[in-house]
Amino acid sequence: MREITLQQPNKIVFGSGCIKSFVKDYLSLGYRRLFFLTAPPIRPLIEEAINLLTQGGAEIEVYDQIMAEPTISDFKRIKGAAQVFQADSVVGVGGGSVLDVAKLVATLFDGTQDVEDVFGTGLIHQKGLWFACLPTTAGTGSEVSPNAILLDERDHLKKGIVSPYLMPDATYVDPALTLTVPPKVTADTGMDALTHCIEAYTNKFAHPMVDMYALRGIELLAKNLLRAVQDGSDLEAREACSLGSLYGGLCLGPVNTAAVHALSYPLGGEYHIPHGLSNAILLPSVMKFNRPANLKRYAEVAVACGVERGRDDDETARRGVDFICQLSQAVGIPSRLDEIGIPQDAIPHLAKAAMEVQRLLKNNPREVTEQDAVDIYNSLYH
Repeated sequence: MREITLQQPNKIVFGSGCIKSFVKDYLSLGYRRLFFLTAPPIRPLIEEAINLLTQGGAEIEVYDQIMAEPTISDFKRIKGAAQVFQADSVVGVGGGSVLDVAKLVATLFDGTQDVEDVFGTGLIHQKGLWFACLPTTAGTGSEVSPNAILLDERDHLKKGIVSPYLMPDATYVDPALTLTVPPKVTADTGMDALTHCIEAYTNKFAHPMVDMYALRGIELLAKNLLRAVQDGSDLEAREACSLGSLYGGLCLGPVNTAAVHALSYPLGGEYHIPHGLSNAILLPSVMKFNRPANLKRYAEVAVACGVERGRDDDETARRGVDFICQLSQAVGIPSRLDEIGIPQDAIPHLAKAAMEVQRLLKNNPREVTEQDAVDIYNSLYH
């Protein structure tokens, strides 16, 4: 087996209602100026926690204007607000965009490095402020990953920053915070989490230490995502999806994703399509493309989805791809790019942009050429 490094938060707390544990833990740490990042729909869910923190003696600055696809300028504005407040700690409560910005604000707080200089892997020099993450979607897995994504508006491309210093000090996964997530966002983020697990299990750098997270994540999400979309108040389904998403996040640091994510970045960068939705639309087509290159693994993905085995791995893997197509359709993911406003004549440009994301394409079980990228995008128009 090749060498692998697993990095995780110092503390991971999982369970409905565990936002209260965050409050208790935070107040015991001795920090006093907490920069609290969130988004407007989440405010009602966290008012009680904010009140308890304030009663406990914490000074809190709440910033709740994070956009869905945050840019470099957004990040700089938010970091400036944290500096003016003189924060000594940061928490992000929200979806992937909120968590990614919280991670970067805490880590680059002292201003010795500009965000433009740290895009890529391992370029951040030191740890920043103490920070915690509380996800409110079962999707990105950012709460347990060393990754953060920002939109670089200069070239309309989403770019990744990967560093052990972006790993949260503590993570609290409270499935009760996901109960009010609308069906569409539940579907998009759930398919994103499923993509993390499938890409981690089938990529060139898959590893037995991560396989167990990936397979269990696939099982949980395949079985429960439709339930969570159909009935947002189904706490059992929400807990299963939150756990599946957490497992997907644990795959991101050591193994990471592949072509689905690489091809989805230009959709977010150029057309501001939410990250989960662009992954969800691309997943079935990329699985069809990759399947012949890793039949055994794709057959095992199918079995984890609850599909009955066929005569051989080829047939089983096909059934798995069919299952993902059906699940995607059932939870309301569009099957065509023109349904989300992307014209077919944009494809050559999108393919060129996707080829820039070699950080992820190198993980794919099958080599993706620029023409392959064109063909995959084209398959989503008829």
